[in-house]
Formats: sequence, structure tokens, C-alpha cells
Amino acid sequence: MRDHTSGYAAHPSPTQGEARRGGSGSPGADPGAGIAIRLRNLHKSFGHIEAVRGVDLEVGDGEFFSMLGPSGSGKTTVLRLIAGFEAPTSGTIELGGRDVTRVAPFDRDVNTVFQDYALFPHMSVEQNVAYGLAVKKVPSHERTARTREALAAVRLEGFGSRRPSQLSGGQRQRVALARALVNRPRVLLLDEPLGALDLKLRQQMQVELKNLQREVGITFVFVTHDQEEALTMSDRIAVFHEGRIEQVAPAAEVYQHPASEFVATFVGTANLLRGSSARTVLGTDGTWSIRPEHLRMTDPATTVDPREHHADGVISDIVYAGPVSRYVVALDLGPNLIVTTQNATLAPADTSAERGRRVRVVWRPEHALRVG
Repeated sequence: MRDHTSGYAAHPSPTQGEARRGGSGSPGADPGAGIAIRLRNLHKSFGHIEAVRGVDLEVGDGEFFSMLGPSGSGKTTVLRLIAGFEAPTSGTIELGGRDVTRVAPFDRDVNTVFQDYALFPHMSVEQNVAYGLAVKKVPSHERTARTREALAAVRLEGFGSRRPSQLSGGQRQRVALARALVNRPRVLLLDEPLGALDLKLRQQMQVELKNLQREVGITFVFVTHDQEEALTMSDRIAVFHEGRIEQVAPAAEVYQHPASEFVATFVGTANLLRGSSARTVLGTDGTWSIRPEHLRMTDPATTVDPREHHADGVISDIVYAGPVSRYVVALDLGPNLIVTTQNATLAPADTSAERGRRVRVVWRPEHALRVG
């Protein structure tokens, strides 16, 4: 994180524990201390459609926080409510302890970066970044200094005189970030800003964006439908489904300990065992999730550790995916299970010969997680 004299790190980051419990501190403390965003019982309806249904959420100062979910899950609507572009049907929105539920967007200490960047094509990079400061009538010398500082933060020194059309997609995205950072907001809202980039550039920008967030120390709230993107970048993730939050937790916890069947299947790949399948394979009722990488295959004649679970079946299909292969195993007494194996020594040509082979699928009891 930069020194506070840079103008960006005005809000110190809480520890992870403080962020998760809200950082409320001792009785009588500032209720906004350590909390960048607080949403309480937030609802938003568009006619008969209830897009947001009772969302409660706290985001700590200095967090990289992602709102993850499929299209129509309510995540973008919540972002627009925080920004002030939409008014809630009911509920409250606080920024730094200040109730901004009915405050205009321009009077909220936030800035938003959109997927299309919304740069002015007739302006230079420096003019684009300085535009908001010019509207606020910031003195010329200060405007120039802050603009150059913002361009340096996104590693675009020397690009100030160029037009957006002369930049790559990643560079245009960094200009949009600089334009938002130059206003020194408490919170930066990012609405799927990497969605227009190709895969390789998107992966590169994920790393750059996370590093930038660490350097400037500002709270980032990132909206995405890409599970890998959220897992790669986030301190914590809120998983949205049908207008509600299914789970809020650090990235590793969301993946390793999903709170519901939806989270298990949406975040990564999961094998679900339920009803008669759960009783047959696991000997218990309920809905259970097992990640493919927690399964291994052996020969059916192999003796299994009595502390482990196992089920026999036939390999029905194989998908070669470069570093890994995904095996579909049709169990004798249950559903299909997907097993992921590393391709460290297996050549692509070897996979086709595996179809039809009988195998035993083995897993440790703690890797079967109850999700319903």
C-alpha cells in the first residue's frame, strides 16, 4: 500500500477478522469505522419483478470484494444501488457510516468503472482522466498533478497525449481505472470491467487489478459472473442467486465449504449426491457435494483404506483439457461422478483407450460436504 501522502490510502485496511465481523469496535465507537459499505434489508423491484430481496451486507475498508452470480441474480442491481444509479424500494445504504440511501450519485464517495470503459474518443488519455476534476473545478496545477499520479498508478506514464483509439484493450481499461482513481473515492465499483477482453489479456488484467488494489488501498467492489475471476482476485465473495445472497466468505471458503447446493454447483464443478444416490453411495440422507479433484480412481481389485469411501463403475467419457482430464464415471449403484486428474504424464492419445474401463472411485469422508 502506498504512503498516505499519495492521496489514495486514506482508509486503512482492516484485518480479515475485522472485515468479516464488521469491525464495529467497542461500544460508543464510530459505527462506520472499518466499514466502507453497509447494506441493510435492501429490496429493489422493477414492476412485478423483485430483483433484490432483502440483502444484508458489510464490506470492510480496503477489501477487494466480489459480487458473483449468474445473469439476473441481482448483483449488478446491488452495485447500481450502491452507486446511486437506482433507488431502493426499501432498505438502507451506508458508505463509511453515512446513510446515502437517498443521496444523489455525484454526492457519494464512490466511482464506477464499466465494461465498455466509456472513454471520450476525441479527448487524449490525460484529458479523459482529468475530466472529472475539471467538472469539479479543481485548480489546473492540482488537476495536472493528480492526473499524472493516477496514470502512474496504472502504469501509463507517457501515454497522456494518446487517444483511446491508439491504445490496446488492456490500456483502455487502465485509463478508465485512472479516471476513477483520480477522484480518490472511498469505494471503487467495477461492473464486469474485464468482460470485453480476450482470455489471455483478461487473466493478465486480473493480476494487475489485484496488485493495483493492494497499492492504492481503496475498497474495490467487483461484479462478475466468472467464478475463476472472483476466486483469483477476491478477499471475500458474495454469491448471489435470485436476488439474494447465498454465501459471503473468503474465496477459499466459498469453494471448499459451499453453504448451499447452488454455491457448490455455480462456483466450480461439483458432484452432487442426493436422495437414493446419497443413501446408496454414502449411506446417509441429504444433499452432498464432492469436488472432482478430491476423487481418485484405482483398479477395482485395489484394497481401499477402511477409513475411505469408494464406489465402483465404468469410465463412460473423457474430456481432455490440457493440464487436466475430466473422467465421467458411471457408477454401478448411483449417478455419474466427474473425476479430475492431472495430465503430468498422460499423453492425449492415451485417454481414448480408457473409455469402458472399470474403476473404483475413492474419496476421503471429509471431502463429502453436506449442502442441503
